[in-house]
Amino acid sequence: MRLQKFMAYCGVGSRRKCEDLIRQGRVYVNGSKVKEMGILIDPAKDIVSLDRKHVLKMVEKKIYIMLNKPQGTITSVHDPQGRKTVLDCINWKNGRIYPVGRLDYDTEGLLILTNDGEFAYMMTHPKYEIEKEYYCVVKGFPKPADLDRLRQGLDIGGFVTSTAKVEYLAKKKENSVFRLVIHEGKKRQVRRMFKAIGHPVVYLRRDRIGNLTLGKLKPGDWRYIANEEIIDLKILTGGVR
Repeated sequence: MRLQKFMAYCGVGSRRKCEDLIRQGRVYVNGSKVKEMGILIDPAKDIVSLDRKHVLKMVEKKIYIMLNKPQGTITSVHDPQGRKTVLDCINWKNGRIYPVGRLDYDTEGLLILTNDGEFAYMMTHPKYEIEKEYYCVVKGFPKPADLDRLRQGLDIGGFVTSTAKVEYLAKKKENSVFRLVIHEGKKRQVRRMFKAIGHPVVYLRRDRIGNLTLGKLKPGDWRYIANEEIIDLKILTGGVR
């Protein structure tokens, strides 16, 4: 098994995060620092550790949680500045879990937390094209040509977005309401997209990931994700047939 895949199964994080830890020189196999990516290990024989302190073991029970993240919370396991994190929202004390992807401090909505690194990788890597749907309130009234730019892909500063689905929903005083569907997850991407067309976001909520929706969850509420829902999400990636 590849080292980063084993680490993901151990609940360290997504495969991408595990690769970052390897690059940082923080991963050891049988006491020796790993210096290259993609090495193979035998989980039954090799001892893998992080920072030479924490011996990694395969996670036996997989945990999948969905949270309606409220505004004013950090999408992180802990925050050096002492701000409220998404783990604080659920008061979690039953083993290590971590957020899948992220939502900005001032954005609310659907966030998945898990200890399944492979699942997190499938939900976040662009190649799997898992849709993320957002409810967006923006300043002003974008013109059809501006919306076409969002749909076709536009430069948001060092990155050109892929095609998106944009639907006008309503007018709210001096603001417009849209439904936006993308399958990427760059930092503050939705806000940067609307800013690029001259209509900054004033409120943002993620309503859906794949076929998983917020439903009746209120901000700050959470629930376990049913096994059937996990299977359906994996089917979208081609991981289950």
